[in-house]
Amino acid sequence: MSLPVSAALSGRVALVTGGAGGIGTAICTTLAGAGAAVLIGYASHRERAEDLAASLRASPGGGHRAVHVRVDESATLVLAAEALRAREGRLDLLVNNAGLSTPVPHDDLDALSDEWIDTIMRVNVRGAFACTRAFAPLLRESAGGLVVNISSVAGQSGLGSNVAYCASKAALDSLTRSLGRALAPGIRVLSVSPGFVDGEYAQRMPELLGAQAARTPLGRLARPEDVGHAVLAAATLLSFTTGCIIPVDGGRPLS
Repeated sequence: MSLPVSAALSGRVALVTGGAGGIGTAICTTLAGAGAAVLIGYASHRERAEDLAASLRASPGGGHRAVHVRVDESATLVLAAEALRAREGRLDLLVNNAGLSTPVPHDDLDALSDEWIDTIMRVNVRGAFACTRAFAPLLRESAGGLVVNISSVAGQSGLGSNVAYCASKAALDSLTRSLGRALAPGIRVLSVSPGFVDGEYAQRMPELLGAQAARTPLGRLARPEDVGHAVLAAATLLSFTTGCIIPVDGGRPLS
């Protein structure tokens, strides 16, 4: 018999990088609602992360707290893993959600600077790998350790905020496949790949919202909660799935 959603992750510990952003908040809220103790990883938005941790105290899960996690600083990640082991004693789920981008027209090659390319790749790709590397020993000790990389349909379509962002998500999906093989059977690795998400970042480009929704077969954009639900499904129901990309895009590539 399956457990109710409020108890599905009871006793589990989850770390969500970029946990204080729009999608990150939805993921943290969903996991806490399923009974997990959620560690909200942040790089600079400490107050937002701590406010979120406080708001989750009424959820079924307990032990929620904000954790300083710089995904582009490997030495810092090692220290964070040691601190997590000392305090929580375990890690069952790592969600590599930290990422960044900036709008640049794809045909304006000169506008996409080397600095932005390097920053996007450092955070979106190397950051996910570095986090997985740092926390893999803890995940391996869990009965069913899981890594979920938050990707994007842009990695397959080549349509996104800029060319480097699309390339970074394609690289992240490739990383998911490689690590899914390399870390099996002790750790599963999946990508959750949303389409255009109606969240904080999308609100900067309101002119695109209606057009993107109209081109999506299911008639709307993805919501942050849709991404959270996909992560929860990966953690609770898809126990025989690894190294693959789970779309959360409303069928957008079909149109």
